[in-house]
Amino acid sequence: MTLLLDTHFLVWIVTGSRRLRQFPWLARYRPWGVSPVSFLEIQLLSEVGRLKVRSPDFVDAVMIDARFAVDEVPLVALIRNSLDIRWTRDPFDRLLCSHSYSRRVPLCTVDTSILENHRLVPARLTPHR
Repeated sequence: MTLLLDTHFLVWIVTGSRRLRQFPWLARYRPWGVSPVSFLEIQLLSEVGRLKVRSPDFVDAVMIDARFAVDEVPLVALIRNSLDIRWTRDPFDRLLCSHSYSRRVPLCTVDTSILENHRLVPARLTPHR
C-alpha cells in the first residue's frame, strides 16, 4: 500500500464519480489503501442522510474489489497517534490521519484542513507547499 484513501475518495471511486477526472494520477497508486475507519464514517453519514450508499453492501463491495487493500492498524495505535492531532475536532479525520502516520503513507484527501495540517499528503494535492 502506497496511498491511503480518505473517505471521500473511497466513495467517489466506488460510485464512479466524475470528480475523479481531476485526479488522473490516482490509478498509479493501486491497490489503494482503505482504513476500516472509513466504513464507520460511511455508515454514520448514511444514517443521517448525508450519503446515499448502502452499508454493509458498500463494505462488502470494497472488501472483494482488488483495487482496494483494507488495512487494519491496531486500535491502540490509531488512538495513541490521534491524541497528538489537535488541529481538528473531527474524530474520523483524526483517525484517518493517525492511520496514515502509523503506516507512513500519504492520505489522499481534498479536505482543506487535512491538506493544511497533515504532513503526509500526496504532493499533487498540495500546490501551496
